Amino acid sequence: DLIQEWNKIHARRPFADFIKSVGLTAAKGSVAQEAYDKITEMLRIDNTFDDLPVSDAGTALVVLSEKADSYFTCVKQKYTQITQNSTIGKALAYSINQENYLRVFLSDGNIPMDNNYAEQAIRPFTLGWKNFVLIESSNEANASAILYSLSETAKANELNTFEYFNLLLTEIPRHMDDSSPSFLYDLLPWSPNVQKSCPSKYKKS
Repeated sequence: DLIQEWNKIHARRPFADFIKSVGLTAAKGSVAQEAYDKITEMLRIDNTFDDLPVSDAGTALVVLSEKADSYFTCVKQKYTQITQNSTIGKALAYSINQENYLRVFLSDGNIPMDNNYAEQAIRPFTLGWKNFVLIESSNEANASAILYSLSETAKANELNTFEYFNLLLTEIPRHMDDSSPSFLYDLLPWSPNVQKSCPSKYKKS
């Protein structure tokens, strides 16, 4: 389940909150600080991957895997030494319970170490929550969710959102009598035709 993928930002957040609450001096040498530093180091290593030549990627992945092993060994050991119902105990338990999911990024290069992109994508939706009180039925809510999904998927595929919606609203009505929905494949955000006709002016070269 990609929703439960390795999300080091979430795994790190309670440790960061603890450090912030007690201050750097008091947190020095604590379980929270050690866990925070290990996660931060993995994120730093991962951020260097884009600049590495392909020939060095395998070596970097081995190093990252070793760092992940070290982190999980650490949290399992520390979990037995602290109050498990405490804030830090629960933070350690999160990593322990989700270990299988948190390691997925090591075996699939398409899965990022965090879900920052996903959180950025849903931010416009969450900012508009006050407007959703006007939604009076499940059908309206479903329509809203579909529109947001289409919009953010278009952005993720570097499309001009306005032009993409214009294309959908022009092409879909022409196929209302079709017996098969196969025409939709040519309207997906990543299809060559759509990429060519609706490019974002911010699209990277």
